[in-house]
Amino acid sequence: MSAHCHHDHHDHHDHSAPGHSHDAPASADPRYRRILWIALIVNAAMFVVELGAGTQSGSASLLADAIDFLGDAANYGLSLWVLAMALTWRARAALLKGASMLAFGVFVIGRVAWGVWQGVPPEPFTMGGVGLLALAANLGVAALLYAWREGDANMRGVWLCTRNDALGNLAVMAAALGVLGTGTAWPDLVVAAVMAGLAISGGWSVIRHARQELASTAGAPAAHGH
Repeated sequence: MSAHCHHDHHDHHDHSAPGHSHDAPASADPRYRRILWIALIVNAAMFVVELGAGTQSGSASLLADAIDFLGDAANYGLSLWVLAMALTWRARAALLKGASMLAFGVFVIGRVAWGVWQGVPPEPFTMGGVGLLALAANLGVAALLYAWREGDANMRGVWLCTRNDALGNLAVMAAALGVLGTGTAWPDLVVAAVMAGLAISGGWSVIRHARQELASTAGAPAAHGH
C-alpha cells in the first residue's frame, strides 16, 4: 500500500544539502504549511478512527488500513518539522517511522492469526462505512495538496501515495461486502494479511533506506553543513 510512497518521499528529499533546495519554495510557503498541518491532523484522526472502529467491529482489515494513515501522518510530520534539519536527523526520524510501521504490521498479522483461531466474522457495516470515510479523507487531502503544490517534485509521490491508500480503502470495503455475503471472517482476514504484509515490507524498506543514509552521512559529515 504505502510502501512506495514512503520510499518516494525520501527519494525526493534526500538531496537537500545547503543550496540544493528544489522544493524549498513550496515547503516555505505558509499556506502550503497550513495544508500540511491539515493533512497531518486528518491522517492522525483517521488512524485513531480506524483503530477504534477496527477494534469495535472486530475487523482486522480496518486495523491494517490504519497503518497507512499512521505512515502518512508521519510523512507530513517529517515535512513540517524535519525537512529543514540535517539529513542525519531526517534519517533517524525515518528509522522511527519504519520501526512503527513494522511493529504495527506484525501486530496486525497477530490479530489475523487470532481471527483465524476465533472464526468470528466482523461487523460489515462498520467496516464499509469507515472504509468509505477513509477513502473520502484520502481524496480530500489529495485535492488540498494538488491545489497548492504547483509542480513540486513531490507531486508524483503524493499521487502514488493517494492511489495506494485509496486501493487500501477500497479493499476494506470489498472485504466488508465479502463478510456480508459469506457470513465468515475470511474476506476480512485475507485483506488484512495482504495489507499487513505490505506494511511490514514498506517499514523494512524505510528502515533499510534510513540506515544507508546514516552510514553515508557518517562517512561524509562535512557535506551536510555541520
